[in-house]
Formats: sequence, structure tokens, C-alpha cells
Amino acid sequence: MTTALQKENIRVDFTDGHPVVSARDLWSALGIKTVFRVWFQRVCELGFAEGSDYTKVYQKCYTSRTNQTEVDYDLSVDMAKHICMLQRNEKGKAYRQYFLELEKAWNSPEKVMARALQIARRQIDELQEKCHMLIVQTREQDVLIREMQPKAEYHDNVICSKSLVLTTQIAKDYGMSGTKFNALLADLGIQYKMREQWLLYAPYQNQGYTASTTFIIKHSDGSISSRYQTEWTQKGRRFLYLFLKDYGIIPTVEKQLLEMTEKKRGGEDKNAGRSG
Repeated sequence: MTTALQKENIRVDFTDGHPVVSARDLWSALGIKTVFRVWFQRVCELGFAEGSDYTKVYQKCYTSRTNQTEVDYDLSVDMAKHICMLQRNEKGKAYRQYFLELEKAWNSPEKVMARALQIARRQIDELQEKCHMLIVQTREQDVLIREMQPKAEYHDNVICSKSLVLTTQIAKDYGMSGTKFNALLADLGIQYKMREQWLLYAPYQNQGYTASTTFIIKHSDGSISSRYQTEWTQKGRRFLYLFLKDYGIIPTVEKQLLEMTEKKRGGEDKNAGRSG
């Protein structure tokens, strides 16, 4: 909010934390007859510098026909005092005295303390806003961690395990039967069947992906036979995970996580559209 003091037609603005004076207001109050643009150019030739002594601004100029924008300048109080002193008349003297009193009041201990308190309040408000943002970010990260926990547990407890697993066990991770999963791996060129045993094609052999185990079968007639069975190592299980992921095939727990994330994102986009 703009804070201003008024003396007749001169407005002193404290918006940016230090007093500035409208050049047009001062030009008008001093009753200067020279055109404003020409007058101000002559004033600047006395050695005043833009950025330190004055700043160019633009303001609306309302007339009966149209609304126009005119150039004005925010002057420092020192520059305004100097201009008043150059007039060498009663008006210049009166306004210079006004600026001196204004400057004295501005630099009084009470005003300095008030400004310091305002700065402190702004800093407190900024810190509170930053704290609020950090709290929101922390809550969002907590939600993300909870959502990612099933995937992390799957990786730590399943992929990183050192035991051998059956194809049927891996198939359950993907919501499939062992028969369907074996058929899928065959269709993707990973394995083929020979004498009732699934074997890996040449590019995937000798990579430590599988192990062949033997189990004994006792028949009802008392005879015994043996069969060979392919089981997957955890390295092989990870290979399948990465290979299938390239085809968009992911474990059920990971698929549920993605669906939850997409659903949440869709809700956020919908709310953003409403607020927009």
C-alpha cells in the first residue's frame, strides 16, 4: 500500500522504503512556466544522475477525450531541495523548508525504529511462507515414499534375494499363470522347450540367469525316474524384469503404483483447471 504525505499539490511517496517526490508535482507547485520536458532536461544538466537522484516513471493522464500515459520522474528529497533552492523565491524557500522537515522526521529515531520493525515483519512473513512451503514439500515427499514403498520392498525382498525361484513364482508377480508366462517368454524369443524342459536361447545362455535342477519321480509301480527343471536365479529374475519392462510389462505391484500416481496426477490437473 502506498504511503504518502501531502503539502498542497506535492506528493511524497514512501512505497519503496525511501521518500521520493513527483517531479511534475514539484514543477506545478513551484509555478514554473517552462514546459515540463524542457525544464527537467535543464535541471538534469546541473549534474543530477538517473538511478541515484531520479528515476523515470510513467503515469496515467486522464483527459475528457482519452487516457494517455505521460512521463514523470521520482526525485530524491535531496534533488527536490536543490531544485527549490534554485528558484530563489518564497515558494522555493517554503517547499525547501518542507523537505528539510520531512527529512528530519524521516530520520528521527522513532521513524528509523518503525522502518526496522516493518523490515523485521516482512522477513518474518517470508520465513513463515518458506516454512509453509517446506512443510508442504515434506508432506508430498512422505506420500511419495509411502507410494514407492511397495516397489522398494519388491526390489529388496524379491529381486535382491539369493535363492532360486520357479517360473510359476515369477509369473505370480505379473498376475499370470506359469503356463501363460512361459508362453510369453517363448513368444519374446527368450526360451524354447525341449523334452519337457524350458531352455534359454543362445544369446541368454551362460549368463547366470537360470539353473537346471533334477528332481526324482516315484511312480505308483515303484519305479523311479528323474526329470530336469529350469529355475531362475535372482540375476535372471532381474533380467526378466528389465526385459519385460521394455515391452510395457511390469509386476502387478508396480502397475498399481503407477495407476495410483496417474489417478493422483489427474485429480491435481482437474483441480488446477478449475482454479484456472
